[in-house]
Amino acid sequence: MARPLRIEYPGAFYHITSRGNKRLPIFVNDLDRKHFVTVLAATCVTFNWCCHAYCLMDNHYHLLIETLEANLAAGMRNLNGIYTQDFNYHHNTVGHLLQGRYKAILIEEETYLQEVTRYIVLNPVRAKLVHKPERWKWSNFRATSGLITAPDFLDINTTLQKFSKTKTKAQQKYHEFVLNGIGQSSPFLEVSAKNILGSPQFVAAIWEKTQESTNFTEIPVVERLVGRPSLDDLLSGCKSKAERNRGIFSARQTCAYSLTEIARHLHLQRSTVSSIFNKLLKPDDRRPDPVC
Repeated sequence: MARPLRIEYPGAFYHITSRGNKRLPIFVNDLDRKHFVTVLAATCVTFNWCCHAYCLMDNHYHLLIETLEANLAAGMRNLNGIYTQDFNYHHNTVGHLLQGRYKAILIEEETYLQEVTRYIVLNPVRAKLVHKPERWKWSNFRATSGLITAPDFLDINTTLQKFSKTKTKAQQKYHEFVLNGIGQSSPFLEVSAKNILGSPQFVAAIWEKTQESTNFTEIPVVERLVGRPSLDDLLSGCKSKAERNRGIFSARQTCAYSLTEIARHLHLQRSTVSSIFNKLLKPDDRRPDPVC
C-alpha cells in the first residue's frame, strides 16, 4: 500500500502518533515519560514547534503539533531519534524502539482542532486506565484545564480561545467539553485517505500548497492518489478559463487524475484537456503525452 505524502508547510497542524516496535512499551516507568517530555520540550524550541496537546501511554504517544516552519520530518527525526538512543542507553537495549515511521495526520484547525484535542486526552479513559482524564498526569489535560501550571513548551491559549475570551471561563468550558466526549466516536473516522482531516475545501487547498512546493514528477503516481481531493473539489466553482485551466493542471500533475477522467468531468475533448495541461507544464517537465 502506498504511503501518504508528507505534507509540510508553515502553520500546519498535525496529530502525530508513534508506537513501540511489536507493540512493546516505549515507556517502562515514569522516568521514561519525564525524559520524553524533556526531549519533546527541547524539540519544540529547536524546531520552532507549538505543542497544543499530548498524551503518553505505555506503548505509544499522541501529539498535536503546529509547525511554524515546514519541518515536521526533521523535528520528528530529532524527537524519536534522541528518545530512542536514550531509552536504549538507560535500559541497556539495542535496536528499534519504535514501529516503523510515525503517523502524522494533517488537521484543519477551524473544523477539527477541538475534537482532536479532546480525543488525545481521552486516550487513557478509553483504555480504561483511569475513569477521568484529570487522573492521568501524562497528558496536557490538567494544564489546559487550569488544574496545574502549563509547562513552557505547551501552548494552551490556542485551544482555550476557541471556548471563551476569558481564560477561567474557557478552561471551565474546555473541561466540560472533554468530559462530554467520553464514549463518543473518534474524529479520525472522517480522515481523508488516512492523512488529512478536514473539509473537502481544505483537502483541495492542501493539494494546491503541495503543488507549489513539491516536484511531483519525482513522486510515483500511486502516492499521488493518497488523500487527493475529488475532481469536483478541484474544478467546481471556477469563475474563469484561467482558474479552470489551473484546476486541470492540478488534477493531472498533482493528483494524478487521467486526462480522460478530467475531460469527461468537464465535458471537454481529451485533446483539449491535453493541450491545456501541456501549455502549463514547465519545459523541463514535458514528455510524450501518456495514453490515459
